[in-house]
Parts: sequence; C-alpha cells; structure tokens
Amino acid sequence: MHPIDIAVNCGYNLNSTSDDGKFFWQVKVGYTIGHSVSLILLITAIVVLCIFRKLHCTRNYIHMHLFVSFILKAIAVFIKDLVLYEFGEVDNCSPGSVGCKAVIVFFQYCVMASFFWLLVEGLYLHALLAVSFFSERKYFWAYIMIGWGGPAIIITAWSIGKAYYNDVGCWDIIETTDVFWWIIKTPILASILVNFVLFICIIRILRQKINCPDIGRNESNQYLRLAKSTLLLIPLFGINFIVFAFIPEQVKTELRLIFDLILGSFQGFVVAVLYCFLNAEVQGEIKRKWRRWHLQRYMGSDTKYQHPSIGSSNNFSTQITMLTRCSPKTRRGSSSCHDDLSSI
Repeated sequence: MHPIDIAVNCGYNLNSTSDDGKFFWQVKVGYTIGHSVSLILLITAIVVLCIFRKLHCTRNYIHMHLFVSFILKAIAVFIKDLVLYEFGEVDNCSPGSVGCKAVIVFFQYCVMASFFWLLVEGLYLHALLAVSFFSERKYFWAYIMIGWGGPAIIITAWSIGKAYYNDVGCWDIIETTDVFWWIIKTPILASILVNFVLFICIIRILRQKINCPDIGRNESNQYLRLAKSTLLLIPLFGINFIVFAFIPEQVKTELRLIFDLILGSFQGFVVAVLYCFLNAEVQGEIKRKWRRWHLQRYMGSDTKYQHPSIGSSNNFSTQITMLTRCSPKTRRGSSSCHDDLSSI
C-alpha cells in the first residue's frame, strides 16, 4: 500500500503538502538508507568486539547490548514497512489483523529498548565514576533488566490498553486523543531526563577526578575516553524527542518526519562509530592483529624462498662436529675442544 493512501484513509489532509506523496516516499527512501547503513556497521561492530578476547569486559558487553537494540530497531522498521506498505490493508483505520499489530508492538519495543540501553550507558558510566567498590557482574544483571525488561513491561501495558480501549487500525497512527500513547512516551521522556541529570553529574565528577592528584594519568584518560562517547550520545539522542514530545502531531509534520525518521535512522551508525570504530582499545587490537598477521605472512614467505648454500652447509657440519667434540663425554679425554674454541 502506498504511504499516501494510509494517510488519506486516516484523515490526513493532502492539501497541506504540494508534492502529492512525493515527500513521503523521499522520507521512506531516506530512513531506509539510514537503517541499512546502521545495520551493516552495527553487525560489524559486534563481530569485532566478539573476535578479540581482550575486548571482552562489562563495558563492551553493555555496548553490544546497545548495538543489538539498534539492530532490532532497524529490522523492526523493515518488517513494519513490509507489512504496512507492501501487504497493507485497504482501510488502515479499521481494526487491523493480529499480525499487523504484533509488528507494531515489536517496533515500539525496539524503539524503547534503544532509549533504555542508552540510559544504561549513562548509569554504568556514573556508577563507574561515583561508586568506590563497583561490582560490575552484580550491576550487569540489573542493567539487563532495565534495558530489556523495562520496555517489555511498558509495551505489554500499552498493548493491553490499546486492545481493550482503542483498537483502531494497526496501532501505528498516533492520534491527539490517544491517551495510551503517553504510556510509551512518558518512560522515554523520563529516561532522557535521567540521562541529562547523569550528564551533569558525570561532568562534575570528571572535573574532580581529573584535578585529583591521586588519580593516575592512564586512569584519567580511560575515564575521558569512555565519557566522551556517552556524553555526546545523551544530548544527541534526546534533544529531538524532547522538542517534539509536547508539540501536536499535526504541527510541523515535515520537519518532524525529517528529524524522527531520517536523522533517527542514522543513530545506529553514530553508536557503532563512537563505541567501536573510534574506540582506542579496538583500534589498538585491530592494529596489533594486523601487524601479527602481516609478520607471520612475511616470515612464511621468507622461509619459503630461502635455500641453504654449500658454504652454509659446510659451516653447519663443522659446528656439529665441534659440538660433538666438545660434548661432556669427549671433554674429559681430549683438550682439543679448548683449542678449537679458542681459535674460533
């Protein structure tokens, strides 16, 4: 089904746009490219973090969960477009099928999980800086419950509310009278606001630790490297959602679609680049592995084309003869060993 048909069926005014659906297709192409690029880089980042054993730590495990949440989000977008636009129903504002609604539920879950795992990144960094005795294994399971369990509970409550009180279409159209939409929007807003509070606290703690003479330079640089990525992502992924959260859906529709869909589709790309490809540890491991492979290849090719000459074979036999003559058994009965060694 054409995206413009769905908009018409649900009461969208075509007179508000002059390109008669061309803009919607451009947006669809834009966020499809963004999610595709993000998906490739996120999968590559997970493979890189899994291959190198030295990169296996709680910090990178949390990064990998964040990568998986954005991978699932990209897959959910592709499935949603396939169901709504390729196999869509004639009237999207009538009660939809169970499969169609399940796709939207999965999509909303993946979107919320990506925000919650970004919250986990902020919580982990704050705990790493603020807590003196930090048990990463103990906190890690709590982070998993927050990142995956929290969205599951919230989306389940939203699904029950939609099914019993507002069962319209495939649950993909956001209406101004739909109070159940705030079941999803409120936790996401809360996670962004908590991240902004952590943003301020982390900056304050970092200033204290950097100026503290008891903190070594290497430890201080480690804090800074981890903080730069997280502190950049917190405002980057939160500003657009907060700006449009309290604005009605009919206001600035084109601008909202550009920010939410096109720019939002490249969030996975930004996450993979900051937490993996620009990570100094990852770069160091890749360079070390490359140098080792290159050295092994060079040594293998060098020994392959190296043949012993006549002189070297004679020298080798002479050394064997001398070692035999200088063995402990023959050393007692002959003094020629000393003379030969002195002549060398």
